[in-house]
Amino acid sequence: MLPIIYSDDFLLHETGYFHPEKPERLTAIKNALKASPWAAQLDWRSPTPIETRSVMAHVQRVHEQRYIDGVQRLANRGGGYIDGDTPVSPRTYEVALLAVSAWLDGVDQVVATGNPAFVLARPPGHHAVSEIGMGFCIFSNAAIAAHYALDQPGIDRVAILDWDVHHGNGTQAIVESHPQIAFCSLHESPQYPGTGAATERGFHNNVLNLPMSSGSTIADYQPAFEQQVIPFLTNFQPDLLIISAGYDANHDDPLAGISLQPQDFGVFTAECLKLTRRILFGLEGGYDLDAIGRSVVATIAQCLV
Repeated sequence: MLPIIYSDDFLLHETGYFHPEKPERLTAIKNALKASPWAAQLDWRSPTPIETRSVMAHVQRVHEQRYIDGVQRLANRGGGYIDGDTPVSPRTYEVALLAVSAWLDGVDQVVATGNPAFVLARPPGHHAVSEIGMGFCIFSNAAIAAHYALDQPGIDRVAILDWDVHHGNGTQAIVESHPQIAFCSLHESPQYPGTGAATERGFHNNVLNLPMSSGSTIADYQPAFEQQVIPFLTNFQPDLLIISAGYDANHDDPLAGISLQPQDFGVFTAECLKLTRRILFGLEGGYDLDAIGRSVVATIAQCLV
């Protein structure tokens, strides 16, 4: 059984009718998973309520209190915008905290079982820096989860692999000074947010950025995985691998220009599973509803082999 950590409450972060980061993304993935031939092997779990777990303490480790308070005030006033791309609705603050809780639950599952888990949550997080959210992201879920993981028995090193089409600038900014966390990103360049140069190595040689040209396909990505990503992760020897699983590098995605196919994410997953089964997948981007559903199915199918 593979845990899927999900709640319908994640649909309550309202972004507006025309916003690409919409609740239907999760519905499309859920429907695709429930229609899969191995649906009975999925263990759907609700995230720990934010009142039960001290979620705020973990958010405060990576985000400035004035930013956290600002998101709460904005939600309490009925909503607004952090920036031009990042809306806050009346329920966004609590939903974003619940998303953090789901990622922490995912860490607990993987550490306890030694096998993968998938966090099907929103809002995404990898663009959120310590002092502010941006690019559809509220709280930096992967970075928070990595710090939390290091508190768990037997976890001394955590690696984050970000295969979203956009560079995880927030995640990198938060973790690059931490010697026990490595960060690796494959992303389209040039593309939002304009960060992620190959020359960036982190404070401890713990960052690997692989900018990919527009139009890249699996023929470009697979050598990058085999020759750079896997050696980088192998050398770091993580006790836990967190994957910021964005699916906007699909050919059909409206927000980018990479030409991967849904099945290609199964290829990436298979490569990662050769390194470790202690993998936490957490949803980031991906805005074509058919492609994102098929891509998550391809990802999870490899974990059930």
